[in-house]
Amino acid sequence: MCKRRGFTLIELLVVIAIIALLMSILMPALQRVKQQARTVACLGKLRQWGLWFTMYAEDYNGRFMPGFTVNQRAVQLLGPYHKCDERMLTCPNATKPWVDEFGNTTGLEGTFLGSTTAWGYLQLSGLPERIKGSYGVNGYINDPPKGSEAHSRPAADFWRGPNVAGAGSVPLWLDAIRYNGVPLQTDTPPQFDGEHWNDNAQMGRYCVNRHVGFSGCLFLDYSARKVGLKELWTLKWHKSYNQAGPYTKAGGALATDWPAWLQAFKDY
Repeated sequence: MCKRRGFTLIELLVVIAIIALLMSILMPALQRVKQQARTVACLGKLRQWGLWFTMYAEDYNGRFMPGFTVNQRAVQLLGPYHKCDERMLTCPNATKPWVDEFGNTTGLEGTFLGSTTAWGYLQLSGLPERIKGSYGVNGYINDPPKGSEAHSRPAADFWRGPNVAGAGSVPLWLDAIRYNGVPLQTDTPPQFDGEHWNDNAQMGRYCVNRHVGFSGCLFLDYSARKVGLKELWTLKWHKSYNQAGPYTKAGGALATDWPAWLQAFKDY
């Protein structure tokens, strides 16, 4: 009879080495696929928010939230549509809140929270329960009283509703570390990923690296796509916003104008 021979130690080591080599080759590809799937899911959520903003505007004669974002937050007034569904309030890459459902705090409002941290849990007036989220509204879409002024901008600069020219370049609802913001073209970039929460340089609230150099963005025409982190400075945030500001290619921005963590990303 023919006696079967088992693997030698050297043969086993060779097999293990081959498996390890294959894993080292495949793992980056698998990570890319996973990241792409999360980006697709994020954009799908943003498009759903587009439907909710549409419904809100239709219910209020083509207008968005009255007043200013400080007292009329979109996430509150759209409560009847999103119904505090956490799955729709958070980007797949930013789900952990800085205060959990049991009240345990992992950060404080106004501190560095990180680009993959959700804001909340917060109890906002008009909502039946505390919520968390990782998207934020462009504060200039609100409908403030005519002749008033807020955030260093006159009321005439606010969009008020979706029926405007060039809506496809106006950000509406996007990845953010805070639920709202009112950026300026002169806002300096954050020195590290997820730095800005407070009132200074509010573009930093949206300049968060959740999708490998990109951020998910819903526009005022209700389209959604990835936006380059540096591209944020070229969008039409309010009516008199200069899209060729100092942090754009058209405005003469240099590589050295950007913090180190942003320099490798595409210029716009």
